[in-house]
Amino acid sequence: MTPPFRAVLGEELGPRIVVISREQTRDYARQYRFESARFSDDERARRIGLPGIIVPGNMSLAYLVKLVTDWIGTRPATLVRLSTTYRQLVRPDSPLTLHGVITGAGGDGSVELDLWMENELGERLVTATATVRALPA
Repeated sequence: MTPPFRAVLGEELGPRIVVISREQTRDYARQYRFESARFSDDERARRIGLPGIIVPGNMSLAYLVKLVTDWIGTRPATLVRLSTTYRQLVRPDSPLTLHGVITGAGGDGSVELDLWMENELGERLVTATATVRALPA
């Protein structure tokens, strides 16, 4: 039997530490046909003013989505909305910490979340808000 969907204001998701490697970054960019050198070639990325290759925004977003879907688990709920802000570059090969917190709950079984990815200095690189909704019984 699937447990009921319940959430508590202030409940935290994570923290979860991940390291996205250069090779993962290159593979992701290649798989999704992101042709820009900023995702695959350090020297060419530097020539366009970057500190080296960067992680694609969609890849960063996928890690935050996984944080939410892992939290949902087998409970009868689904992620229905996600809004993201990319605040700083995400660099491969450095520890990134994923966080989330429940900030609201609606009478319709929905839960509002704040999510973020931060670097080892505690700087928030990517922020997001999400809505998770309980599925009808």
